[in-house]
Amino acid sequence: MKNILEVQNVVKKYGEKVALNNVSLNIPQGSIFGLLGPNGAGKTSLIRIINQITFPDSGQILLDGEKLSQHHIKHIGYMPEERGLYKSMKVGEQALYLAQLKGLSKAEAEKQLKYWFDKLEISDWWNKKIQELSKGMAQKIQFVVTVLHQPKLLIFDEPFSGFDPVNANIIKDEILELKKKGSTIIFSTHRMESVEELCDEIALIHKSNKLIDGKVVDVKKQFRTNTYQVGILSNEPENFKSILANQFDFQETNFKSLNNELQLNINLGNKSSNDLMQILIQNGEITHFTENIPSINDIFIETVSPK
Repeated sequence: MKNILEVQNVVKKYGEKVALNNVSLNIPQGSIFGLLGPNGAGKTSLIRIINQITFPDSGQILLDGEKLSQHHIKHIGYMPEERGLYKSMKVGEQALYLAQLKGLSKAEAEKQLKYWFDKLEISDWWNKKIQELSKGMAQKIQFVVTVLHQPKLLIFDEPFSGFDPVNANIIKDEILELKKKGSTIIFSTHRMESVEELCDEIALIHKSNKLIDGKVVDVKKQFRTNTYQVGILSNEPENFKSILANQFDFQETNFKSLNNELQLNINLGNKSSNDLMQILIQNGEITHFTENIPSINDIFIETVSPK
């Protein structure tokens, strides 16, 4: 798959503090890429460099195969965590102004704004001032002015901040629709459940260094613990536990004497899930059999927690 954005060995320092230490990333075209890390990790520094707000001390960034330069600004849409709308301006006036800064003609800007305002059912906000809107309402305006010029690359920094669950779901669906239409999206958030739901690939930066990089499914496989949750109905549960204890490392988490269901966490070690299944089949009726796959939240905490 073609990479729309390539970050190559980027270093950024602020005095003696290293914000990015030789960071490299490849972001595939048409993907949603999760840029993760705790506060102060270096994510914002990287986003600012991509937007040419600041520049790297060394390394380079390629957008669509070209070295990042001033003319690429019109191909990037950026929705910062700290929103940048002028509170005293009217919504429509401000949206037109920002659209034209991105290179749209007034006629095209009006056409795109009508489409988005109708779609998000916010047309009656046109003559309101930003200061008259709630935070969530202002967020919708910020989202619209970020995407309306149809950039190659979209960067959303905490896009669901300030939204109630209903509106967060609306924006989530719009992000997925933008991806379906071919947009590439960098998605920076601390909401790991959103990462699980939306992202194709992720990178995790911690203390200026990239620690994890890859497809979400591959990252989760990398952190597999080879443990399973098992439920089995056994007529001789104590004898069955002894059989398991001789061959596997397991911890009994619950024993329901009412129906003789034994629930276990089992570490297979160097054995396979087929080995475990054979023993289960021989000693009772299996009620459930599930691998304990770590969540992105589990991986995040394990990676950045002090060792």
